[in-house]
Amino acid sequence: MTIKAGDKVPEATFTVFGPEGPGPLTSAELFGGKKVALFAVPGAFTPTCSAKHLPGFKIHAADLKAKGVDTIACVSVNDVFVMKAWGENQGIGDEVVMLADGNGDFTRAIGLELDAGRFGMGQRSQRYSMIVDDGVVTELNVEQGGEFKVSSAEYMLAQL
Repeated sequence: MTIKAGDKVPEATFTVFGPEGPGPLTSAELFGGKKVALFAVPGAFTPTCSAKHLPGFKIHAADLKAKGVDTIACVSVNDVFVMKAWGENQGIGDEVVMLADGNGDFTRAIGLELDAGRFGMGQRSQRYSMIVDDGVVTELNVEQGGEFKVSSAEYMLAQL
């Protein structure tokens, strides 16, 4: 069943690349007591994700924070090394937390998995964005059929 507005985000552990190398970041640590703008992409380095989705959140990071967002986070069913390299390639710095959901555990727990096997990519995440306030989803924007509209930073800004 897909997560919806009003639901609590499930317990999960992401992997992030920090000063000491790869390490865990729990959903409680990420979402607890904070307003988080979370967005998900089917894959790092993929065309729409690299040309529009991630860059949009980088460009609008200050605008999102001015509207009360404490943390901006990007999640993908990729390993932590790919997420690190993609963040570096895009010049993200510390504006967006790059979350690796390597086994897709979080993605499955919220019911937003995507079978991208026909593209040789296996199980991935659907493209979406959500606003999470102290662990509770307040807005959920899931794209339909390869579109890129409702999960954008611009769309999210209008919701805040």
